[in-house]
Amino acid sequence: MRRFQHYIDGEFSDGEASYPSIDPASGAVWAEMPEAREGDVDRAVNAADRALYEGPWPKMTATQRGKLLYKLADLVAANAQILAELETRDTGKIIRETSAQIAYVAEYYRYYAGIADKIEGAYLPIDKPDMDVWLRREPIGVVAMVVPWNSQLFLSAVKIGPALAAGCTMVVKASEDGPAPLLEFARLVHEAGFPAGVVNIITGFGASCGAALGRHPKVAHVAFTGGPETARHVVRNSAENLASTSLELGGKSPFIVFADADLESAANAQVAGIFAATGQSCVAGSRLIVERSVKDKFVALLREKAEAIRIGAPLDMATEVGPLATKRQQDNIGA
Repeated sequence: MRRFQHYIDGEFSDGEASYPSIDPASGAVWAEMPEAREGDVDRAVNAADRALYEGPWPKMTATQRGKLLYKLADLVAANAQILAELETRDTGKIIRETSAQIAYVAEYYRYYAGIADKIEGAYLPIDKPDMDVWLRREPIGVVAMVVPWNSQLFLSAVKIGPALAAGCTMVVKASEDGPAPLLEFARLVHEAGFPAGVVNIITGFGASCGAALGRHPKVAHVAFTGGPETARHVVRNSAENLASTSLELGGKSPFIVFADADLESAANAQVAGIFAATGQSCVAGSRLIVERSVKDKFVALLREKAEAIRIGAPLDMATEVGPLATKRQQDNIGA
């Protein structure tokens, strides 16, 4: 059984507790995960705060930060298959989806690597002849990042990438429902050579880990992806430290089909939009709106494609729909 660790202050360490991770495909325990509680959260945030003001990170130029991001991107690309297999094992998301998505994650880090030395300030006009006014952009501070289990390497990349490009430091909380890929990603961060404390990656439960992270007095910004109800807790917690927030929440995404559409193509897109990740996606096309004149034809085409979907083992490249990620989700759907 594999045993994972947190990444705090440039070192891999056990959590204050641990918990078993269940393989959704088999229902068997396959790994032991570290569980961060308030003490681990405090260590991680303090490490990020020190790295923000001390050591090599604040002395690095934007170009140097960009080069580290390029190196991280190369490591993600080289290890994409390992990361994909871990995500499939830990979450049940099929390998054909995790492989395709993670292969593209490296491009996000390359994008932000290129942005790092292009963050500009400004010289501002003023009505006083003896005064100059400059705008200089500086890191906001320690960023707390909370991501869900589905598409976690992508959802963390669009937070980690810009924060590193801007010179921030961070604590990333991986979802307790499938943290293996992000805990493995920490090894790539370490190998890339980021200074200790710049990137800290932990996992744990909402009440004992997420809440402590969001309200920590040294956290300046909280970047969250997840559901609206949890987001309300995030906003309330952020009031304790006056942290700013960015919230990416789920919704009921509409899929609209007009009569002049290519119905074959539209049906393929709708199947992908609703059945991808076994429907466990914040951008799933969960509302179908079809022009009345083609409704029956389109629904029949959609039914035919849905009935042909291959359900199977998530590590089989031929599988099109795998298991739900958690027993909790199974119970929720069955209720």
